[in-house]
Amino acid sequence: MGRGCLFYENDGEAAAVPCEGCYKLHETAWLEEYPDNIPTDIVEVRFKNTRRSYYRNVNNLPLKRGDIVAVEASPGHDIGIVSLTGDIVAKQMRRVGFNPYNGEYKKIYRKAKPYDIERWQEAIALEHETMIRSRQIAAEMGLEMKIGDVEYQGDKIKAIFYYIAEGRVDFRELIKVFAEQFHIRIEMKQIGARQEAGRIGGIGACGRQLCCASWISSFSSVTTNAARMQEISLNPQKLAGQCSKLKCCLMYEYDAYADARRDFPKIREPLQTLDGEYFLVKSDILARTMSFSSSKDSMSNMVTLPVSRVREIIAANRAGRKVEQLLDNDGTPEYEEPTFRTEEDSITRFDNKRKNRNRKNRNRHGNRPDEKRAEGQNTNKPVQRPSGDDGKATNGQQTATAEQRNNGGNRPHNNRHHRNNRKENSQGNNQQNGRQTGNRNEKQ
Repeated sequence: MGRGCLFYENDGEAAAVPCEGCYKLHETAWLEEYPDNIPTDIVEVRFKNTRRSYYRNVNNLPLKRGDIVAVEASPGHDIGIVSLTGDIVAKQMRRVGFNPYNGEYKKIYRKAKPYDIERWQEAIALEHETMIRSRQIAAEMGLEMKIGDVEYQGDKIKAIFYYIAEGRVDFRELIKVFAEQFHIRIEMKQIGARQEAGRIGGIGACGRQLCCASWISSFSSVTTNAARMQEISLNPQKLAGQCSKLKCCLMYEYDAYADARRDFPKIREPLQTLDGEYFLVKSDILARTMSFSSSKDSMSNMVTLPVSRVREIIAANRAGRKVEQLLDNDGTPEYEEPTFRTEEDSITRFDNKRKNRNRKNRNRHGNRPDEKRAEGQNTNKPVQRPSGDDGKATNGQQTATAEQRNNGGNRPHNNRHHRNNRKENSQGNNQQNGRQTGNRNEKQ
């Protein structure tokens, strides 16, 4: 993943091909196919993770992007992949501020041979085990540092140990132990939290790959003033990135907001009108509007004004005059209504449909719930039971009618109880009928 290449066997020999998009700090050669792409002898070569450097093609090799080459190192040689060629290399060097060591560029020896690729594969296989062992040694020595990664040179005679530390660390004894343990030359390189995040990589809150892992090579200082200028909430959980530092993207639009704020007047006193005083509540920098309220502590009677109108009111107040009203004479702020190409682009296209849907639901059930309740109150009337032969109700019927009146005319809720009573009454009637039949037969 760190190298961004695929190893395979070609006729029994080791070979490798680069894989686009599978490495940190990738680049896009936008000017590669343009006719003014003048070939030069300076070439950009990338190594593990975000390490890059520039070399001179002294042997005039026909190099292109993706070629695996053997380059000069101190000591020995290293294996890298060509990432940029042509005149865009000079622009890239100017952007990152690269300066050659003692004014001389290191050289490109040759294109990598199968033997070079085999040694390179063996060196890559040793990196993870070396990193774990080096962490154990640093912990045993009690050093306050974290070894984040190890990068072996292509010829396996040197390794770079990337470490993170809050303060200064004396690792002279550590280098001696590493040299005895791994039998290689040691180079210690300290990196910050931002470089560590770029080395590891990941996905940011925007859903894209981290900028430090994709294209940022030099980091600028980020302060909370950038968030204040853009009126972003000073929430450390949202402003901090995966490196626990302020996000680098806070500086992307800082210049645009700073230029837009130059035309905004500084409000030190409330605006004076005949109706009263109005206090500044908020300002929209990109829309070039300022909102005022009649109360300091609330958003009541909030009025939004353009910057030009605010300047006019301030000038009138400084001259000792109070304006009649905040808005212009028409009393309504002038806003351009957005025009939509189709109905699908409108953000209010679902509002009317929801209203019609509620009306359909009301008409589907007939009357409204309030009307139903009114009708239900009239339907709860006591039920008249049939009377006896003489037109008068029996004692049992009178008792039932009295119970219904006490319950407000409603039927009893316990239907099981009434079913059981009916069964018992029917069984009792059957038994009485049986006794009467038996007595008749005895008399006969």
